[in-house]
Amino acid sequence: MSDLVVLQRLLLITVIAGAIGYERERHGRAAGFRTHILVGVGACLVMLTGMHLAETLGGRVPFDPTRMAAQVISGIGFLGAGTILRFRASVRGLTTAASLWAVGGVGLAVGAGFLHGAVLAGLIVMVVMFGFTRLERAMRRDWYQLLVIETGAAGTARHLARVRALLAEHDIEIRDLDIREDEPSGRVRLEFQVKLLPDQPRDEIVSQLLRLEGTMGAYWA
Repeated sequence: MSDLVVLQRLLLITVIAGAIGYERERHGRAAGFRTHILVGVGACLVMLTGMHLAETLGGRVPFDPTRMAAQVISGIGFLGAGTILRFRASVRGLTTAASLWAVGGVGLAVGAGFLHGAVLAGLIVMVVMFGFTRLERAMRRDWYQLLVIETGAAGTARHLARVRALLAEHDIEIRDLDIREDEPSGRVRLEFQVKLLPDQPRDEIVSQLLRLEGTMGAYWA
């Protein structure tokens, strides 16, 4: 494999990975422009190295160039796991992790010389990343939101039961609950991660919660 071919493939994956990483950079993600380029170039180089070793050994030693490439996928999995953050019932970073994994796959394809497949896959990924955000929002029929309720420390269990019953009347599903006590003030903060539909009367729900005995405060966060 000539040096020119190697250079062309490394430059191609730099352009593709950079374009995908730019979209993540625009959204303020930690794994952005440079990270995607490094992942893509690294994956491409691993595949090029495997093919180079296969050519150099010339069949004298059994060698499978795809073995090195297989380790790239596992390695990117660990890298992607570092971009995923869980905050109560919310998970962030899945799109960034998926884009890193996709860039790694495109890098392997470029390194193997499967250029038309790599370019097409790169274009599809870019269309999804840049153009499908509004479509995804339009497709969502349910929404997740944080409902905060403040109550007194005494009778928290009874108040919690009343809140659950009220939310059930409105067909609101509770996905997660976090209870925090503020000892100086004697208040308990109930944080509900709930699933609701866009047309549900959120203001009316808060009004009903405020009328419950023991409620000191209620609002959507």
